[in-house]
Amino acid sequence: MENRKIRILVAGCGHMGSSHAAAYHQMPEFELVGLVSRGNSNAELNQKLGADYSLFSDYDAALEATKPDAVCIATYQDTHEAYAIKALEAGCDVFIEKPLADSVAGAERVVAAARQHNKKLVIGYILRHHPSWKKFIELTTGLGKPLVMRMNLNQQSSGHEWQVHKKFLSNMSPIVDCGVHYIDVMCQMTRSKPLQVTAIGAKLTNEIPEDNYNYGQLQIRFEDGSVGWYEAGWGPMISETAFFIKDVMGPNGAVSIVARNAGAAGASSNIDAHTKTESILVHHAATDTTDHFTKKDEWVDMKDEPDHQELCNRQQQYFYNAIITNEDLTDHMADAVNSLRIAFACDESVKTGQVVRL
Repeated sequence: MENRKIRILVAGCGHMGSSHAAAYHQMPEFELVGLVSRGNSNAELNQKLGADYSLFSDYDAALEATKPDAVCIATYQDTHEAYAIKALEAGCDVFIEKPLADSVAGAERVVAAARQHNKKLVIGYILRHHPSWKKFIELTTGLGKPLVMRMNLNQQSSGHEWQVHKKFLSNMSPIVDCGVHYIDVMCQMTRSKPLQVTAIGAKLTNEIPEDNYNYGQLQIRFEDGSVGWYEAGWGPMISETAFFIKDVMGPNGAVSIVARNAGAAGASSNIDAHTKTESILVHHAATDTTDHFTKKDEWVDMKDEPDHQELCNRQQQYFYNAIITNEDLTDHMADAVNSLRIAFACDESVKTGQVVRL
């Protein structure tokens, strides 16, 4: 493998941007050449890292001044498409937080630009780098078909967290912004074509745009008969009862993530806990002639349980390796566009009250 430093510019210094910048700061494979933010979060990040990186308030100026090899985009969703295309046109490889863009057409334009300029485009699907989630998906392959997939991640937010959520909600619904993660997981579990979606949503606050909602639930029907639902709500009114469900059933039994700490009351606003699995419960459905179970349930304790920062480190190692080894990211990009297409179809279903066929 070729060994060289990648000079990288970070745009967006909020929660995810800060974590990615911290990864670049400590990884010898990268040289961080600048931090871009509209406010003073880049200066705060410099202080937190004990560094003196160049600071910019304007993305275009930063791109021109630093001439990086790569750009990390962790800004609000409405800037993703434009920022990514500008970076690709400037000859940069791009790591971009999900969602890839704020429209399916925009996501397709970003992928087309990556292909046109022969640059790497990695989308921040953090669960794909989590060993426990990989194990969770692997275990579901033994359940038979069809699958019933039940997942949610509701977040009771206040203070700074609610202010951030309100900014997100000015552009996008929770079932699109967060839903792409879990839709991607469902597609990996079934490896089947999604046929149709239906979704419901509710606007529980007047602090967000009239045409958006801060609670949503989606349902997907797959070609192999599998079905799945995902639920997401943000705000100070969101309940912390059963907010962390990751559960899959099939003819042969069930596999469930049981996160006693991450799923405990008061933890929904703890972003570091959102990727925790802690342990996986495997239930076997086989019974004898008297309909009694023939095999006990099994606990799979996850010893390699990276925290949020370590997951970001692993994502950036993947990004580096993809650049250095010239990895073919065709499927990676196609999966990102596909999950976004499904999520926006769910959004359409909420707003029209209709089933949307894919």
